[in-house]
Amino acid sequence: MVLLVDDQSAMRQGLRLRLGIEPDIAVVGEAGDGQTAIDLARRLTPDVIVMDVTMPGMDGIAATRALRAAVPTTAVVILTLHDDTTTRNRASEAGAAAFVAKHQPPSDLLAAIRTVASGRE
Repeated sequence: MVLLVDDQSAMRQGLRLRLGIEPDIAVVGEAGDGQTAIDLARRLTPDVIVMDVTMPGMDGIAATRALRAAVPTTAVVILTLHDDTTTRNRASEAGAAAFVAKHQPPSDLLAAIRTVASGRE
């Protein structure tokens, strides 16, 4: 079960469509900001959250840190345009299980989701 978190609804829709064709991945919800992601994760307890970094209000790094405390069984995969060492380090320090840049091929995101989900079972 995957929760999608991105402030761009078109990005969430594209991810939902792409992940929806995978027989072993089910999207159970979407959020447009970090606080909504935390609220949904508490209720839905997804295996994986695909999290953008730049969002209004609570950004993806702060949300990841909060999620690690609120729903420790859920893994966070950061999916962002900001593919730099600083952002990668901040994501790792916040507890992200994986980091995928938006410019990478979709197969990289799928592999990251499957890898972190298999570690949660």
